[in-house]
Amino acid sequence: MRILGIDPGLQTTGFGVIETDGPRLHYVASGTIKTREAAQGDLPTRLKIIYEGVREVVTRYEPQEASVEIVFVNVNPQSTLLLGQARGAAIAGLLSLSTSPNVSEYTALQMKKAVVGHGHAAKAQIRQMVMRLLELPREPNNDASDALGLAICHAHAGSLMAQIAKKTELNRRTHAQIKAGRVY
Repeated sequence: MRILGIDPGLQTTGFGVIETDGPRLHYVASGTIKTREAAQGDLPTRLKIIYEGVREVVTRYEPQEASVEIVFVNVNPQSTLLLGQARGAAIAGLLSLSTSPNVSEYTALQMKKAVVGHGHAAKAQIRQMVMRLLELPREPNNDASDALGLAICHAHAGSLMAQIAKKTELNRRTHAQIKAGRVY
């Protein structure tokens, strides 16, 4: 199965593509979609670049599954809103094609636990583990390694979540309580 991971960002959106062969993971591609060519305040153009970039990645690598990082609550609400819009553009790009992959969502904490083993891992630890798990010759950049980490997280957790979904009815939370920057 081919899995695409997306780490959304307004200036740089990371992507990573892996293939699974049973428990084995194989690196396919990774990179970033940069929106620097758009003017700093030109949000619509930046979102269009993300949307079209994600579409291009899906068309080129044809993943069956995709995983996207869930936006966390920042101290700055404006940053959270902008990041949410970038995430929305990425998800719209994933789902806009007739061959769109199934999309799953994971928090940064879940990705870090799946890749490093604890939820408070530093960026350098994520890069090192991604490099080791995928047998890469060198470390990918932060955005690409986070995206590859999301793909690895889905490779480990996705099949288990699908089995649980078949056995039980899963209900999405329609609201959340936020306390000290954490969602409960």
